[in-house]
Amino acid sequence: MSDNPLDRRGFFSHGLSRLLGQVVDAVSDKVSPVPYMRPPGAIAEAAFLAACTRCKECGAVCPAMAIRMLPTSAGIAAGTPVLEVDDRACIMCADMPCVTACPTGALLAPQHGWADVRIAKIGVDDRRCIAFQGIECGVCARVCPVGDAAIQLDDKGRPFIGAACTGCGKCVTACVTTPSALTARPLRS
Repeated sequence: MSDNPLDRRGFFSHGLSRLLGQVVDAVSDKVSPVPYMRPPGAIAEAAFLAACTRCKECGAVCPAMAIRMLPTSAGIAAGTPVLEVDDRACIMCADMPCVTACPTGALLAPQHGWADVRIAKIGVDDRRCIAFQGIECGVCARVCPVGDAAIQLDDKGRPFIGAACTGCGKCVTACVTTPSALTARPLRS
């Protein structure tokens, strides 16, 4: 490390930033659950709310127009981006333009790309899913951009969600039943 004060300042700034991030991560899970499905790369909720300037850049670059901003009724979260994957699925862009467009670091590129992303928790309602009624379907598994690691069909053709599911919502919006037999909910609800 050189004696240049900018290098030293950068070193301490980066260290303080990392420390604060760890504190926020530790505290935010205990303060309250996250009631929203955030875009990919969203940092811990408390830090996200502090970092997001409500600039709407992430929503402007979303090719699926899946990112929406919360209304003023959302209180402190008003104006922040959310995904409502049960209405409009995230298309899992390879280059994550929403993350790239974020000027503040509220959205950060995950180290392992989509393998590290969880947007929502997807569930299957066996009372509505026609495969559980003995009717062949499998649409949900065919449209899944992740594949078998995220959603599979058992030996009777019934879907079950795997650990690699990102919660993008493609299966929810593609489901042939009305309402959809697949549901999406925030990760910590």
